[in-house]
Parts: sequence; C-alpha cells; structure tokens
Amino acid sequence: MSDRELVILGTASQAPTRTRNHNGYLLRWGGEGFLFDPGEGTQRQMLFAGVTASQITRICLTHFHGDHCLGLPGVLQRMALDRVSRMVEVCYPAENRDVFLRLRHAALFRDGLNLRERPVASGGTVTDAPSLRLEAQRLSHSVPTFGYRLIEPDGRRMLPGQLAARGIAGPDVGRLQREGRLVAGDHVVTVEQVSEPRRGQRFAFIMDTRLCDAAFALADQADMLVCESTFADAEAALAREYGHLTAGQAGRIAAESQARLLVLTHFSQRYGPADGQRLAGEAAAAFGGEVAAAHDLDRIPVPPRHPLAPLTTTPAGG
Repeated sequence: MSDRELVILGTASQAPTRTRNHNGYLLRWGGEGFLFDPGEGTQRQMLFAGVTASQITRICLTHFHGDHCLGLPGVLQRMALDRVSRMVEVCYPAENRDVFLRLRHAALFRDGLNLRERPVASGGTVTDAPSLRLEAQRLSHSVPTFGYRLIEPDGRRMLPGQLAARGIAGPDVGRLQREGRLVAGDHVVTVEQVSEPRRGQRFAFIMDTRLCDAAFALADQADMLVCESTFADAEAALAREYGHLTAGQAGRIAAESQARLLVLTHFSQRYGPADGQRLAGEAAAAFGGEVAAAHDLDRIPVPPRHPLAPLTTTPAGG
C-alpha cells in the first residue's frame, strides 16, 4: 500500500445516487490524513474504505454547500467516540464560521475533541510545517469557496554508491544530511557530492468553481490534481451559470498547469456509471495526460516523484 494515496469516499454532487455517495476524500500523506469535504454519509463510507477516525489529522472544507459538509457532524462525533486525542486542524471559509459552529455542535455528545480552527479569509499559506505547506486560493462559486494545495519542500536523495565511494556510512550519513558537509579521512565531503535533487510532491484539490485564475494557480505542477467535473462539455453554459466546471475544462486546467494525474469527481446525478468513460474522454482530449474518473471507494496512489535531475559527480577523494 502506498503511503501517499487518495481514498475516494464519495463522488456525487448535490445529491447521492444509487452508486455514488456525497463527496468525501481522504488523502493519506505519510503520517498525515487530510479529510476533504465530508458530505453526508462520510462516516459510513469510511467503514467501507477501511479508514479510521484516528487517521484524520486535518479537515479541509472548500465551502458549506451540503454535499461538501453534511458529514462533518458525524465524523467529529466518531472521532470523539474513538477518543482521538491528537490535535486536528479544521480549515474552512472564514466568512461562514457561523455555519461551521452549527455543524460542530449539531448534536449532543461527549465532546473531548482537540480541534484547532484555521478559518481561511484570503488566498495564501494556511499552515506551514517543515514537511509540508498547505495553501488556499479563493475560487469562483455562488458562496465563499476555497481550493487547497499541498506542497512538499524540495529535498535531496542520498546516493549509496557515492556514499560508499567516500567511506561514509551509519550515523555519518545523517550527520552529513543535517550539517551539509563532513570530514571523511582527509577530505571534506558536501551533501551535494553524494546526493541528487528530489522534487517535492504536490497535490491540488479544486471543487465547485467556474474557470478562474485561482484554479490554475492551485493546479500548477500538481502530481495529483483532484478536480470537479460536474458536467459534460455539452452543458458548459449550465456549468458556468451554477459555478461549476465541465470535464473538458478540468482537462484544460490540468494541461495548462502541467499536472501529472487528473482525478475527475463531483459528478452530476444526471450521469450514470456508464458515463464516466465519456467524461474522462472529454477531459483527456483537452489534457493529453493521465485521467482517472473516480468511483466510490477507489484508492488512487499519488504518482511517484518526477525522474531525478542528473547529478554532476566528483571522483572519490576529489
């Protein structure tokens, strides 16, 4: 099992269908679990998907239409029932904090949750940690809506052959990584000599929006782009009227932003299971890259990192 994967808990927009639950997405990112837009029924879908409440470390709400948030009370109460003691961050549009509080206290339960609210008022960095940065951008919908973008800092991958050639092993490897240089024998070895660049991975989550600059900014060079595709291309006028995207527009965002994998979701109830291939085809025609039409309970790995940049080596002892 990949330590970075998207678990699809639901793919329906507006109303659930016989084959699609309301929205819900759990991004497993190493030791983090990002729950995006838990719609109605998310708690039950978590059971089917093998997702536990204790795996959730952050909750990100794009907006407060019901298909993106009605599952929040049940998820929070399940976390309390399971006695999740860790601090969990909750990000949501700041303009609708009153709605968040109503959902937060929608029912009576023994509330021992340790939640840290992070209301999002404008585009920019939401939270910044050594291992990741979470950003948000305001989208173009009928209510306050934000998309999210997760960025892993660039780093370096140590090369065993280069380390061995210079006699560096064991704890010295970690010391070299931390300090950037190390005396090995009668030579100074720098971390650049025994490693190569490793590009950090990027994930973007874009829901309910018309085409807008923010959508392209969020998707920029994403390894995985999760994007709403509520309508087929033939309904482009309807999509714009209601603040949504077509599959082809999702493909355009992915293409112009140089995304690697496009995951389509948030499908109108007018489309049945057999229409997924059609929507994926419309997105692929605009994108030209890999497209996945999400199904409930799918597990989609985040693509492996880009091929590493070539390394200019220095001979051992140099």
